[in-house]
Amino acid sequence: MSTSSIPPLSDKDAAADIIARQPSDASFQSILRELAYAEMVRRGLADSDADRTVSSAELRERIDSWQK
Repeated sequence: MSTSSIPPLSDKDAAADIIARQPSDASFQSILRELAYAEMVRRGLADSDADRTVSSAELRERIDSWQK
C-alpha cells in the first residue's frame, strides 16, 4: 500500500498525535521539544522537496569563510 494515498494530517492533528504519543508524565518542556523537532523535520523535508539545499562541501566552505 502506498503512503502517498494517505492525506497529510493538518497541523493541529499532527500536534495532537505527537502529544498523544508522549508518556503521561511528560513535562511541558519535553512536549514542546517534540513539537519543535517535528516542525524542524517538516521544514527540512519541504526545503529538500523544493531543492533549497546545499551540498556538504558548500556548507563546509560557508562555515570556513566565517572564520576568516
